[in-house]
Amino acid sequence: MTATDRSIELINAAAQAAADRLAHDIIAYDVSDVLSITDAFLLASAPNDRQVKSIVDEIEERLSKELGAKPVRREGDRDARWILLDYVDIVVHVQHSEERVFYALERLWKDCPELPLPEDAVKTRGKGAEHAEVNGSMEGELS
Repeated sequence: MTATDRSIELINAAAQAAADRLAHDIIAYDVSDVLSITDAFLLASAPNDRQVKSIVDEIEERLSKELGAKPVRREGDRDARWILLDYVDIVVHVQHSEERVFYALERLWKDCPELPLPEDAVKTRGKGAEHAEVNGSMEGELS
């Protein structure tokens, strides 16, 4: 089984929304062969809690306005370190960069096919490491 056209449409809209809010390292996996509860996962990250929340809000608004989709569940709002949006067909994970490294969801789903994403989303790959490197060198200058 592969992800449905509806799932791919939702993934692409969510990925573009995340990219528009400057998310890092956006990637999507077709998990339909290994999970019966959803077709696809979208992973994205941001360097701070406020941006995580902003990305999630943009994804929710965009999917609602453009595709009439509302999440059946939203978890992790309080701390904004890892917010999950469950749309049944897809699940969106937006994580703080530190959570992304710690939990390494890519490692869990690496055997699943990666879904193609809009160019803006693909361009975000490696931005998390780039951001950490820039901030690390800036912290060294401030010490």
